[in-house]
Amino acid sequence: MLLDASESQLVLVDYQERLLPAIHEGPQVLANAVRLARIAQLLDVKVWGTEQNPSSLGPNDAQLRALCRRTLPKMHFSAVEEGLGEWLRPPAQPARGNARSLPRHLQKVRQEEQEAAPATIVIAGCEAHVCLLQTALDLVEDEFDVWVVTDACGSRTERNRDAAFDRLAGAGAELVTTEMVAFEWLRTAEDPHFREVLSLIK
Repeated sequence: MLLDASESQLVLVDYQERLLPAIHEGPQVLANAVRLARIAQLLDVKVWGTEQNPSSLGPNDAQLRALCRRTLPKMHFSAVEEGLGEWLRPPAQPARGNARSLPRHLQKVRQEEQEAAPATIVIAGCEAHVCLLQTALDLVEDEFDVWVVTDACGSRTERNRDAAFDRLAGAGAELVTTEMVAFEWLRTAEDPHFREVLSLIK
């Protein structure tokens, strides 16, 4: 199964200014996250951010934060505990007007449109074995299709990062890289954004 941009959303977890200097290969991890966010914007994929205890750890990297539609401040390690799921799959709104204002078949179409939020979540973040792991596992439990971008994830140690990847794969998450996501979202060199995406990757 390949990723489809029209069915995807991107979640970027806790790339915070005070945390990143301690992350193994932090500059490269952040660069890949920014690359993902830019590619997502080119291809109309929604980008969401989270920040763990921002009063202590500060905000996300400013460049990355600017690329996110919204950023969720949180104290729980899992962003799902703080309402991320509602951002990714908003609850259906009741139809406006009285029950007779629309024919029944049109009311059904409206309800289906409200429930059609993309259920494929491409996710990356820090620390991979804590906030990224717990958020991704909760998303899997909530029946999202979760794809973890390994080269945009980091922990203070390689061992912790790799243990997170092992556990995520065992739970059913797909492990991918930034370039895998980019080219699967594009699908073809004839995509009008191909050259822009290629320039971001190179």
